[in-house]
Amino acid sequence: MSALQNLDLNNCSSLQELPISIGHLNALPKLNLSKCSNLQNLPKCIGQLSALQNLYLNDCWSLQELPTSIGQLSALQNLYLNNCSSLQELPTSIGQLSALQNLYLNHCSSLQELPTSIGQLITLQNLYLNDSSNLQKLPTSIGQLSALQNLYLNNCSNLQELPISIGQLSALQNLYLNDCSSLQELPTSIGQLRALQNLYLNDCLSLQE
Repeated sequence: MSALQNLDLNNCSSLQELPISIGHLNALPKLNLSKCSNLQNLPKCIGQLSALQNLYLNDCWSLQELPTSIGQLSALQNLYLNNCSSLQELPTSIGQLSALQNLYLNHCSSLQELPTSIGQLITLQNLYLNDSSNLQKLPTSIGQLSALQNLYLNNCSNLQELPISIGQLSALQNLYLNDCSSLQELPTSIGQLRALQNLYLNDCLSLQE
């Protein structure tokens, strides 16, 4: 199916894997695998989808990791991983997604940290980490996200601090830190966020000053 434009497998809850031949869908811009709750992994050939712009993996509860070949998706603009509760880490190759604009990681409760390579996502505009309750810190490389406009960290209850490098986010307009109950202080570098319009700190109960 060399001209296929949309492959929608949403809510195929018994699907455990994809065939290797899926890598031949060279014209495919959209792949929806949301709510494939028994999908355990993606084949390495997923990186061959050179036209893929949108990859939906929301509510793939059994997905524990992404293949390193995902970094080969040079056209990918949006990556949806909301509520992937078994996802423990992202591959370092994610930094190779040179066209990525939006990365959705809401409710990824097993995710403890982001790879350093995330700083290579120079086109990233929105980073969603809401309700990532085990996220303990952000890498220093977060400051390299020169196009980042919105950073969502609401209800990251184990996040204790922000890296000093956050002050380097020259395009950041909105910083969401509501319900970060372990956040004890803000780095002085936060004053360098000259494009910042909104700073949300509701119910940050450990914040003293």
